[in-house]
Amino acid sequence: MESSFLLDQLPKETWFGSDLYNWDGFRYRSHHLSAAMAASSYFKANDSDVFLASSMKTGTTWLKALIPTIMNPDVRITNDDGDDDDDDPLLKHHPNVLMPSLEVQLFMANPNPDLSGMSSPRLFRTHVPFPMLPESVKNSACKIVYITREPKDTFMSLWHFMNSAITARGIDPWPIDEAFGSFCRGIHAFGPFHDHVLGYWKESRKRPEKIHFMRYEDMKKEPREELQKLACFLGKPFERDEDVDKVLWRCSLERLKNLEVNRHGVDPSLGIGYEHYFRRGIVGDWKSYFTDEMQQKLDLITAMKFEGSGLGFGH
Repeated sequence: MESSFLLDQLPKETWFGSDLYNWDGFRYRSHHLSAAMAASSYFKANDSDVFLASSMKTGTTWLKALIPTIMNPDVRITNDDGDDDDDDPLLKHHPNVLMPSLEVQLFMANPNPDLSGMSSPRLFRTHVPFPMLPESVKNSACKIVYITREPKDTFMSLWHFMNSAITARGIDPWPIDEAFGSFCRGIHAFGPFHDHVLGYWKESRKRPEKIHFMRYEDMKKEPREELQKLACFLGKPFERDEDVDKVLWRCSLERLKNLEVNRHGVDPSLGIGYEHYFRRGIVGDWKSYFTDEMQQKLDLITAMKFEGSGLGFGH
């Protein structure tokens, strides 16, 4: 079925000036949906592959730096002379480059790309919900790291990010009250947020050896412990405490946002300036923007959605 014909049959809503199409209960921009469907058809996972999955703006950029660094033996070890920065890929590449996206990069540029030239282990990322993952990803021995975040902070980060993207194109920013209403109804790219999180959460409880479920707040509170758990899941445990600290330093928000490669340039797949991927990265940023009514509404939705799941964010 031609994708243009398919799109004509789907319900759609407007979000930050773009059409979102409802496919199996989740919302996609047209080119992301076409690419995700192509990936579902053609992508073949290797057992050694590593996937980073998430809803949008949940701490993904941090993990896009951490996972490649953990997997790279040349940069995760602290040399005795301390002079090992020349080998650090983060100096030359935005984290998006180190973990390319199936639906935003690889399969959007080509519906059946040749990935044979990628070195093993291959590192990928995706925002698609669990049901939309290629079957080979679900059924192979490849590993999935899922990162989520408190919903109110997720919304704030998403609102800032998307407004930065549209204002760069000369479009007026979307008022927070309208964007918030849309988020609460599940109308946002790869949303609904809560359904996205629950899909991976439930699967992670069935197969913890397959899916490592992480919360951004836990990473901020206990970064060393959470990083060590992540490294063990990936089969790359740390041997020395100083190596854990070195990786955390390499991938810290302050370092990343001040690297020359991240201060300039534009993501060619999205047209968004690299600097917009690094804002504040704090827990509780929503408190500077939310009214009491907004807080109560989203907390209630979260409590209702997650009831009985064993998942929560401290409400």
